[in-house]
Amino acid sequence: MRVRWVLLVVVGLANLGGAAVVLLFAIFVVPDPPLADPEYARVVNTVAFFSYPVVAAPVTLLVGLRLWRPVVRLVRDKGVPDAAQRRAVLLGPLRLTLLVGVMWGGGAAGWAVLDLTLFTGRLAVKAGLTCLLGAMTTCTIVYLLSERLLRPAAALVLASEPPRGLRLPGVTTRVMLAWALGTAIPILGLICVAIAALVTPGIGTAQLAITVLGLGGAALVVGMQVTYIATRAVADPIASVREGMARVERGDLGAQVEVYDASEVGQLQAGFNHMVAGLREHQRLRDLFGRHVGEEVAHLALESGDIRLGGETREVAVLFVDLAGSTRLADSRSPDQVVVLLNAFFGVVVNVVGRHGGWINKFEGDAALAIFGAPTRLPDAAGAALGAARELAARLRTEVPQLDAGVGVSAGPVVAGYIGAEQRFEYTVIGDPVNEAARLSDLAKTFPGRVLASGALLREARPAEAEEWELGASVILRGRSKPTRLAMPRPPFVPTARRRLLPRPRVVRRRRLPAGDTSPWPGIVRQAKPSRTRIPGLRPFKRSESADDAPRPNQIKSAPTPARPIANDHPVPPPRTEPTPSPSTEPKPSPGAVSMPSRGVESMPLSGVDATVDDG
Repeated sequence: MRVRWVLLVVVGLANLGGAAVVLLFAIFVVPDPPLADPEYARVVNTVAFFSYPVVAAPVTLLVGLRLWRPVVRLVRDKGVPDAAQRRAVLLGPLRLTLLVGVMWGGGAAGWAVLDLTLFTGRLAVKAGLTCLLGAMTTCTIVYLLSERLLRPAAALVLASEPPRGLRLPGVTTRVMLAWALGTAIPILGLICVAIAALVTPGIGTAQLAITVLGLGGAALVVGMQVTYIATRAVADPIASVREGMARVERGDLGAQVEVYDASEVGQLQAGFNHMVAGLREHQRLRDLFGRHVGEEVAHLALESGDIRLGGETREVAVLFVDLAGSTRLADSRSPDQVVVLLNAFFGVVVNVVGRHGGWINKFEGDAALAIFGAPTRLPDAAGAALGAARELAARLRTEVPQLDAGVGVSAGPVVAGYIGAEQRFEYTVIGDPVNEAARLSDLAKTFPGRVLASGALLREARPAEAEEWELGASVILRGRSKPTRLAMPRPPFVPTARRRLLPRPRVVRRRRLPAGDTSPWPGIVRQAKPSRTRIPGLRPFKRSESADDAPRPNQIKSAPTPARPIANDHPVPPPRTEPTPSPSTEPKPSPGAVSMPSRGVESMPLSGVDATVDDG
């Protein structure tokens, strides 16, 4: 239904424009030749002018709808266009223009024949020229409007396949049509006026001036409008291509331009889409290539023009991680479960190695080889590998606890380059550090931390990283003749909870004295200051009455010291509740006495696992 309305609007507006041109030229521009009965001639020409569209318009609409029937079906179904639909859409503006031109040509010929039969030949020439000018105007408007209104249908056709085997009007045709409507028709009218003035006597100067002004004004207004329509038909596709190029420049490879023009400009739009599709394919291949061999190796291969077998000697650090008990894992789980665990395991490995600037050289079943320092150089390859080993062991224990793996780290000179044949090769490293790291990973499976490194790395790593490791014994690894000094991560420091040793404050205790006590400070006893020395792990015990308790010759027993008097202006703190002492056979101190620490351990309850001893 929308296509039918488009056709009706295009044909109606174009014919109205052509009719306006014919009336303007017939009445105001081209003067009438001398006639015997001008009024009769005017009536006949008026009836002929308004009668012909009544017959021609329905015929034009019916034929146009028949020509556009494939276009209607394509827009309604929105499927893949067939050959008939493609030709109907791409040739639709041209076919409709030819149809309208034929109808206008027939009308011009019939009008001229009518005037030639009933009147003079000069009137027939005037009628024929004015109808031809109207036909040119109508055809130009039909083509420009229909081509613009059929852009959605043209986009459906051109999206599937570019036009092939069709010679379609291009940019040149549009420009020439715009020139014809905006320039050629007014100038042709002026030529007609000049011929009429030369042939027909009696045309006044005022009539010529009015004719020239009318044609000149029409040329300015109509020429500007038609030129604008023609230039927009070319500028809009170019603007869409430029906008798409700006998106690609910003990194958006999903940019795509709608192709709705079958001319050279439409080929430019289609070429841009093909170019962006090639860029997307190139980016996808580069991404896949980088995932297979690593981003660094992919960048190196794409940047270097010629790839040759061989390599160069580089100082690198090597990290090798290998699962323990992979055979048992495959025997106890299904293949799908093993794949899930391996993917989780390798995901942690790739993440940790990438965070420290390394590169995964290869996955070897249940093991992975990581290189630090090739192909991209690192300022501290040894420190990066050691840090990655520590983090990797910690993360594997927490994120993949179902698996157990050993991590080995080594460093030294290797040959880094392309190894293989001309038809099939890979970038890898060859050297003793790779073998040493593999052997260390096997040995690390028997150590609690599951991480071992060569002690030589500690001298090459940065001090902050080297302090996190400690050296161990030297061993001769399997398959090697030289001993390797082992290095292991230091165990994490876990601070123990310790109480700050502060001197206990002096506590004044109020006790009830027996009757008859003549102490100067009744009921006041000062507790002796205990020692700050604490013996962890000591348990409370009792001293028994035995001969061993007798004072030794070199032991001096402290005499009781009277309590210091306390001034009356000092407030006395409330009595402290003392823990109930355990039963003991020792004699209890008499009331009012001051307890002093003796040489050795006091016979008093101990708090927790600490005991109070004398400082001497």
